[in-house]
Amino acid sequence: MAYRETEKMRQRKAEARKRIVACTYQCVAEGGFRSARVTRIAGLAGVATGTIYRHFESREDLFAEIFRLATQREVDKVAEALNSDGNAAERLEWALRQFAERALKGPTMAWALIAEPVDPKVEEERLAYRKAYADLFETAIREGIEEGCIPDQNARQSSTCLVGAIAESLVGPLSPTQSSKTDSTTDDNNDLLVDSIIHFCIQGLTGTRR
Repeated sequence: MAYRETEKMRQRKAEARKRIVACTYQCVAEGGFRSARVTRIAGLAGVATGTIYRHFESREDLFAEIFRLATQREVDKVAEALNSDGNAAERLEWALRQFAERALKGPTMAWALIAEPVDPKVEEERLAYRKAYADLFETAIREGIEEGCIPDQNARQSSTCLVGAIAESLVGPLSPTQSSKTDSTTDDNNDLLVDSIIHFCIQGLTGTRR
C-alpha cells in the first residue's frame, strides 16, 4: 500500500520549515551568513540537522532562501518610498535615504546582503537584488525626465550607477571590522554619512545639490 502523507504531517513539515527559516534569518541578522551554522540553526529550530536537509538540498539553498526573503523586505521598502508624494527627484531622494538609513540601523544584515563573501547561489541572488533596485530607480528616473525635474539621460545606466554608488559607499561603515558603537556620536556620524551619500547621488542625477 502506497504511503499517503496526512494533512497533519504536511502541517508539521510546514511548521518545521517555517522555524528553520526563521532561525536561520535570526542567525544571519545577528552574525551574518558565516555565523549561521547548520548545527546552531537546528538547535534553535528544535529539529535534527537531517531535517534541515529534507527541506533544503544544501546549506547554500537555505541561505539563498534567506537572502531572497531579506532582500525582498528591503526592496519593498524602497518601492514604498518611490510611491510616496512629490516629484520623481524627491521620491528618489527619499528612497535612497530609506536604503541608507535602514542599512545603518541593521548593519549586520545589511553587510550580509551587500558585501559579505557568499556562495555562488547566494551571489546570484545578490545580483538579482541589485537589479531589482536598478529597475525601480530606472522607472523613477524615466518619470522624472518626463516631469522635467530630472535632465534627459540614459535612465538604465543612471539607475545602475545609483545602486553602485550607494552600496559601495556603505561597505566601509557596515564592515564588521568597524566599531559597533551605538552612542549619539555614532548616530550623528551616520546622519552626516547619509546626507553625504544622498547629496552625491542626487547631484549626479539632477546636476543640482539638494
